[in-house]
Amino acid sequence: MTINPILAGQTAPVFVIAEIGVNHDGSLDRALQLVRIARDCGADAVKLQVFRAEQLMHESSQFAAYQQEAVDDADPAAMLRRYELSEEQLRQIVDAIHTAGMVAVATPFSPEDVAVVKRIGVDVIKIASPDSVNRLLLQRAAELGKPMIVSTGAATLDEIQMCCDWLIGLGVEFSLLHCISSYPTPPEMTNLCWMSELRQRFGVTVGFSDHSTEVISGALATAAGAAIIERHLTYSHEAAGPDHAASSDPGQFSHYVRLIRQAQRMMGQPGKKVLPIEQDVRRVSRQSLVCRRDLAAGQTIELNDLTVQRPGTGIPAAMIESAIGRKIKCPVKAGSMLQWEMIVSPESLAS
Repeated sequence: MTINPILAGQTAPVFVIAEIGVNHDGSLDRALQLVRIARDCGADAVKLQVFRAEQLMHESSQFAAYQQEAVDDADPAAMLRRYELSEEQLRQIVDAIHTAGMVAVATPFSPEDVAVVKRIGVDVIKIASPDSVNRLLLQRAAELGKPMIVSTGAATLDEIQMCCDWLIGLGVEFSLLHCISSYPTPPEMTNLCWMSELRQRFGVTVGFSDHSTEVISGALATAAGAAIIERHLTYSHEAAGPDHAASSDPGQFSHYVRLIRQAQRMMGQPGKKVLPIEQDVRRVSRQSLVCRRDLAAGQTIELNDLTVQRPGTGIPAAMIESAIGRKIKCPVKAGSMLQWEMIVSPESLAS
């Protein structure tokens, strides 16, 4: 399986990641169902989260506001324990992702999780936004020698610079995802223009980790230069859990991917030129030099002798200065479209 195109930049197809997260509800069967949905929706990759609650959460940990509204657990660790998958279950999911022809992406949340990520055969490492400043985790993940994708939600530019410096020093191939750490992200807070700032400042491939609920956001991110787009996938918005409400269901995700593909087709390739499909309109709508009055043989062409009219099959209107001051070879009637063979060449005038 070729992974390098993920980080190849703007000439590669947009790499769409279906983020399962904890939307599997702690069920292997549900996770495998989401893999099939991701494949059917046209995703390129499926992303898993690899964690152990006791490794990740201190006893003083607290819920984010959006989590408090969606779960009834006593604390974040209790919530996460319900969504833990065993290493064997994770391996089965990765195998299913590969069998479906997709790339397996995983987010480790603790240094201990990195070893699990290695053993289950993941292709790409994704670092969640809070861990863009977690040097120990970044170092452990970089040791796997896999491409890395780092989200930048709620990070300052100085913090992102620090992260990039670390990863460059570790010699790892990486890209950055613009991200707003709010679930869901309001449209007016999405700030897709920040992707160009990341690209210009850090000189790496950039993408978008999409926490909005807008179906058009992926297409807009594509137009703004995203090479990688990640979005949460759920089987149902009605399911109980912290992420289902802000995720895309199968119909929405499929539409989302179609719009991304259409946006990239419409973006085309760099290098402005006249396309074959433009030639007919160019020929009939460009303008040519036309004589306003009868001109005698040997007469010098003056500005007042000419006008411009369609089509563009005579001397181009843009060449009017090259025609003025030259002599007519033979009589020309008013309304005639000038052709180069009707006028004396500059070489003849010089002689």
